[in-house]
Amino acid sequence: MKTLIATLIAGLFAASAFAQTATAPAGSTTTTTTAPAAKSDAKVVKDDAKAAEKSAKADAKAEEKVAKANADADKKKAKADKKAKKEVAEAKKDAAEDKADAAKK
Repeated sequence: MKTLIATLIAGLFAASAFAQTATAPAGSTTTTTTAPAAKSDAKVVKDDAKAAEKSAKADAKAEEKVAKANADADKKKAKADKKAKKEVAEAKKDAAEDKADAAKK
């Protein structure tokens, strides 16, 4: 328990040390330091937007492939069901003919 409390207190001190901002001297200008930072931030935002767009396109393409595969599977299933029903009907017809032939004998 003591080590947990000590760790938490050390974390608070570390966080407060990193949270402090440096103050600029009165004679320096801050526009030269913020302009490159703003450009790099804009570049990061732009890169993130491009990555998100790329990801969205990839997701859409994957969903389209899945939808196409499902449609193909549905067509194959319908075709197989139709074939199975046809075979069952033929079997029933043959059975009826065999029964009729047996009754004639």
